[in-house]
Parts: sequence; C-alpha cells; structure tokens
Amino acid sequence: MNREAMRAVIAEEISAIAPEADLSAIGEAEDLREALDLDSMDIFNLVVAVSKRLQFDIPDADAGHLVTLGGGAEYLERKLREAGEG
Repeated sequence: MNREAMRAVIAEEISAIAPEADLSAIGEAEDLREALDLDSMDIFNLVVAVSKRLQFDIPDADAGHLVTLGGGAEYLERKLREAGEG
C-alpha cells in the first residue's frame, strides 16, 4: 500500500470515530487533535482501529505518528514496507 492508501485508511477510521469531522479542510501536517477536537481516547481508538485494520501492532510509543494525516501515512507506509507487506 502506498502513502495515499495509508492516508485513506486513517481518514476512514477518523470518520468512524468522529463522523462530524471535515477531513477535506485538514492539512497533511495539521494536528488532528486540535483541528478536529480529538482527545486522547479518540487517538487511542484511532491507533487500535488502524492497527486492527492493517493487522500489525502499533506500539504506544509510536501513537504520536498518527496525530497528523501526513505523518501517520508516512509511518504506516514505512512500517508495512519494513514488514514486507507493502
């Protein structure tokens, strides 16, 4: 999966967590917590959902990579490539 596909995965999972979120107005480097008023539980749920969907663990220490669309997509693409699945 490429970076754009990873971005789509994150966007879809955010939409499930915060259906009212307008992701079209969010920049690649914009902090999702601030832009969408997500709290720590929302980010935790995002990490769990993405982890389940892609079927690999995202360590707690790496959760910070998913607070932006661009950073999250880059992180996930790299992790899948390292795992030999991407």
